[in-house]
Amino acid sequence: MRGRRRPLAAVLLAALLGAATVGGRGALAVGDEVEGLLRAYTEAVTVAHGVYGREVSYRDLVFASIQGMLRTLDPHTSFLSPEAYSNMRERQQESFFGVGILVSMRHGLLTVITPVEGTPASRMGLRAGDVISAVDGESTESMSLDEAVSRIKGPRGTEVSLEITRPGLDEPLEMVVTRDEIPQTTVRQAYLIEPGTGYLAITDFNRGTGREVAEAIDRLRAAGMKRLVLDLRNNGGGLLDQAIAVSDLFLPEGSEIVATRGRTPGSNQRFADDGGPPDPELAMPLVVLVNRGTASAAEILAGAIQDHDEGLVVGTRTWGKGLVQTVYNLSYGAGLAVTTSRYHTPSGRVIQRDYSSWFDYTSGGEAAVADDRERQVFLTDAGREVYGGGGITPDVTVEPAELSVLEQYLLSRNAFMDFAVEYRPHPPIDSLEWRPGPEVWEAFKERVVETGLVDAGEAGRLDEPGLRDFGLGAVHAELFNARFGFEARHRVLAAGDEQIQAALGLFDRAEALAAGPGG
Repeated sequence: MRGRRRPLAAVLLAALLGAATVGGRGALAVGDEVEGLLRAYTEAVTVAHGVYGREVSYRDLVFASIQGMLRTLDPHTSFLSPEAYSNMRERQQESFFGVGILVSMRHGLLTVITPVEGTPASRMGLRAGDVISAVDGESTESMSLDEAVSRIKGPRGTEVSLEITRPGLDEPLEMVVTRDEIPQTTVRQAYLIEPGTGYLAITDFNRGTGREVAEAIDRLRAAGMKRLVLDLRNNGGGLLDQAIAVSDLFLPEGSEIVATRGRTPGSNQRFADDGGPPDPELAMPLVVLVNRGTASAAEILAGAIQDHDEGLVVGTRTWGKGLVQTVYNLSYGAGLAVTTSRYHTPSGRVIQRDYSSWFDYTSGGEAAVADDRERQVFLTDAGREVYGGGGITPDVTVEPAELSVLEQYLLSRNAFMDFAVEYRPHPPIDSLEWRPGPEVWEAFKERVVETGLVDAGEAGRLDEPGLRDFGLGAVHAELFNARFGFEARHRVLAAGDEQIQAALGLFDRAEALAAGPGG
């Protein structure tokens, strides 16, 4: 092997055998057993690499085998390739360097959802609905979303050339944008949804979330907020310390927020509110929105608020992800996220739901969650019953509206956004008081028929009352997004969101809960 690089499998074997034989005679006996198993493994990798019917790299074989090994443990212990590890660490930062746009693949085209206010993209005039057809002269047609985004990002002060195809223009636009620091915000929406009522949505928990939430609450209070809807729907979690920082804003001093319990002594910890005495001005009726997409750190926050009776939890049962991962650095720039303990809410509930069926767990099926009558009962500070072993069960269940097949189809084909970026109302939209009239819906129907999304013979179905109301709301939201920005879009959608509207009607119950058993 002199003068040549050894295969990754051989390097891995040498490293593992070295680790297995450290620590004296007892460790050596374990090493002897492990040595035989690892030799069998490296022989299998070597044979597969040498004789498999197509060329395959040692890297792919070893990385895939690690993934397979970890699947025998639990759904959340995972191997992170160098690319995945780097992306995870970037997502946890407060900012990155790029141009400042939210993008998505629509009809296979890299489409701008919205430019972020105050960023290079917004200053250069990028709009919702713009298609980025090339990055630095290379077509995006064959790029994945992740690949395109990574090409648009880059060091601060460097330039990226974007070719923009815009509806209504015959020729593409060429833009050269200088990259800058882009805040990676987790509080995407924070505004007064009604006089005196704040609405604040947290998308996930990164290194700046605690600060972002505190600043948003200060702004809302200055604007007259007396009660708050805290939206944790579709928040998949993130950094534990940031969930604790946000919990500090809503819980009394010294309140337990979460406990971790595992096999090793170091994995048993208790986290409590240490943010100092609560601000009496911050005490207000609180409604927390959750759904099946609420997981991990977001469940910790919702569970702590519920267990201490500081807010009313509304929506549907959360995901039930209560396994704690510790991330270790590996060679080759890879990482290993290993489950080391479980999260317990202040009342003692285990957040993690059963994962004995891989299919039920990963598909989000309800089969892995027992009926409430079969689940262990715990008590909140005020003596209310709550349930363990399967996510956070809301105090008030509110199911989201079921979309019809045609509504789902139109959304999946981006019909509403495509219409909004091309439609020119007469007179132009110049006020947030504007509402779409019948002529807007007629224009939408004509477009979906012309583009072949809906057959002319079935166009009458678009006038069914439920679908028409839904469609007008979606068109209204996308027109406002193009004209006024993302918050205006969200306000329109919130008016038709059954769970948000239900939350706005539950502040009497939230206030009674905060007042305590004595009322």
